[in-house]
Amino acid sequence: MSEAQTPPQADPDPASAEDQTLEKLLAETQSRLQEQREAWMRAVAETDNVRKRALSDVAAAHKFAIERFADSLTPVCDSLEATLAAAGETNEALKSGVELTLKQMRAALEKAGVTEIAPAVGERFDPNRHQAMAAVASPAEPNTVVTVMVKGYRLHERILRPALVTVAKALENKDGKPDLAANPNPN
Repeated sequence: MSEAQTPPQADPDPASAEDQTLEKLLAETQSRLQEQREAWMRAVAETDNVRKRALSDVAAAHKFAIERFADSLTPVCDSLEATLAAAGETNEALKSGVELTLKQMRAALEKAGVTEIAPAVGERFDPNRHQAMAAVASPAEPNTVVTVMVKGYRLHERILRPALVTVAKALENKDGKPDLAANPNPN
């Protein structure tokens, strides 16, 4: 045999077989690592997109929150314009136009969840819904509403403006003491 033709060895080098196995294992591990890195990058991008979409939705909700309320007020504006156009006509036509406008305004407010606070005369004073502007001597029971100066309004359960009222106080005799004969219920 010549030197160029060496016989194949029957026993391969165990170190080179182990190197090939390690290289194959390293390649598989690097491949899985790359797949996991790509999956992580997609998850991060998706999370970022969801966050941006949520911020956009919130901004749109803030921007258009009163859209329905504003839409219900447009007929009120139309009625006011028609009333002003009819100002040269009779007072009855003007009054009718203003009544219609007020009716539309109340409907728009009610649709938006705004309700009136209009206490009846004689109703017990409620500091959570009423604001006493004055207390007047009256034969009515003390701490009851005598007159309503301005109606109040609430949005669902939140008070926008309390009703401004005059409240009854006990009648006094000449000595400045409550007159029990005039006020049978001094509660």
